[in-house]
Parts: sequence; structure tokens; C-alpha cells
Amino acid sequence: MNKAQFIAALAPHFNDSKKEAAHAVDIVFDTITRTMSKGEDVMINDFGKFKKVDRKARKGRNPFTGETIQIKASKKPRFLPAKGLKEVISGARKLEPAPKPAPKVVAKPVVKAAPKKVAKKAAPKKAAKKVVKKAAPKKAVKKVAKKAAPKKAVKKVAKKK
Repeated sequence: MNKAQFIAALAPHFNDSKKEAAHAVDIVFDTITRTMSKGEDVMINDFGKFKKVDRKARKGRNPFTGETIQIKASKKPRFLPAKGLKEVISGARKLEPAPKPAPKVVAKPVVKAAPKKVAKKAAPKKAAKKVVKKAAPKKAVKKVAKKAAPKKAVKKVAKKK
């Protein structure tokens, strides 16, 4: 399991928000890293212990050439699994069922009565056109009428004048 799969597995516990799950995972890893960099141990019950280990300088051997080399002293992170984790991995102890995500809270939409909208939709189309003509300036109405009319009708009107 990689980090993205881990976040996807946690998302149902965060109301299906991968963003919040990723933020929580990042906070946990950052806290463990910062605590270990200070030299302090991080102990999580029934899981394990993260700690910083100082390794001494030593001699090693280059496997390619066979010559002896000096390895510098270093500091390494180490994870020591807890007894409970070891027992689960070996099969000596069974895990409890996984915790189920909290039920989703869905807000019910509020239904509002809209009799005015129904009345407007039921009105005849001719009445709606009259309202538009009264509200619009005369020049705009003439332009709209010319554009909307078919070309043949416009030509006949022009010939009559």
C-alpha cells in the first residue's frame, strides 16, 4: 500500500474527503519525523516504536573491488514493532473488525412553494411578447423583428413600401 492508497482507505472516515484524509496523514508523518529528528522516540501502543539510532564509524568492504573502506558514523531511523503487531502478523492473534466510518449526514433540501413561477410558465406566449415589446425601446424592437423575420417576408415588406 502506498500513500495514495492509504489516503483513499482513510477517506470514508473523513466524509469521503480525500483532501482532509491527506492532510491528516501528512500531519501524522510530519509529527513523527520532527519528533525523531529531535532525538525523541515515538511510541504508538500495539503498533511500534520509531526511534533515532546513532551508528558508529566502521570498516566495510566494497563488494565490486574487494577493498576495505571506512564507513562514516551516521544517524538512522529505526522502527521496532510492538508485541501486539508481531502477534497479529504471525497469526497468533486475530484483529478486531475494522472500525466503520461514521454515517454520512445529509441535509434534506427545504422545499419552497413557487406558485408564481408556475403561473408565469402557464401564461400564453403572446402575452409574454407584448411585455417584452413594451419594455424594450422601439429601435431595438424593429431590429429584433427584422432579424427574426424570414428573408422572403422582409423582401415583400420592402417591395410594398
